[in-house]
Amino acid sequence: MELCLSPALSSARAAAPRLGPSRDEAGSRPTPGTAGFWSTGLPALTQALGYQGPERRGGAALLTRLLTLMLDEIDYGLLLLADGGRVLHANHAARSSLAAPDHPLLLQGHELRARLQKDATALHQALHAAASRGLRKLLTVGEGGERAGIAVVPLLAPAGRTEASPTVPATLLVIGRREVAGGLSVQGFAREHRLSPSEAQVLSGLCEGRSPNDIAARHGVKIATVRTQIANIRAKTGAESIRDLVQQVAVLPPMVGALRRQADLPALASGFGASLMTV
Repeated sequence: MELCLSPALSSARAAAPRLGPSRDEAGSRPTPGTAGFWSTGLPALTQALGYQGPERRGGAALLTRLLTLMLDEIDYGLLLLADGGRVLHANHAARSSLAAPDHPLLLQGHELRARLQKDATALHQALHAAASRGLRKLLTVGEGGERAGIAVVPLLAPAGRTEASPTVPATLLVIGRREVAGGLSVQGFAREHRLSPSEAQVLSGLCEGRSPNDIAARHGVKIATVRTQIANIRAKTGAESIRDLVQQVAVLPPMVGALRRQADLPALASGFGASLMTV
């Protein structure tokens, strides 16, 4: 799987930047904006990220670093797996989720494990089906309030594969969220629609699945106050109902906090995954 820019391509473009659209040796026109990026964007990004290595390695190192930063800004746990459970890379959300003592999945070194035997069997079967037959699978692991949904997605599976085809080289595992929307997404939505602090609290409660009575009891106010706040929220957001309001929040892009304590999260000690996770 190609995740880095070709060093030859990087050095060639850096050595001869073009300020406008032109044709390469094969006579094809480059992608619009490419020349401008390589002549102005790449030096600025390398300087901002503190990369000081030789130019011929700049493109590869920069792209690897940017891919890591991009994945860490996604508020869904993402793991790249090989060999039926060996972790090649885990983004920040995945490491944060799996570090929680109540999560049904956990990391043991480079290996992904399930805490319950029933989940271990189902996970192994799903990963094997993804790697050997290119099959996608949606699983629910854990019990009670500790349940979590995960999607097992084979990567680079060839079309029309058969049992005799080569196995899929890697599998993506996506860990579902345990809440409708993260706190930052709700806060951003509240600011966008100019909700008051108390209205934002009511909105958070609704997104957590609480009833108006529960929200009133939690904040020590009358139910009539909460109902008035809900009416104000609906008027400001244009929501026709509480269900419509929660749906608006549910489809928001997940936002990740800028301040994260990387040292508190488990990291892979070596290998491809560790190189991507080192920022």
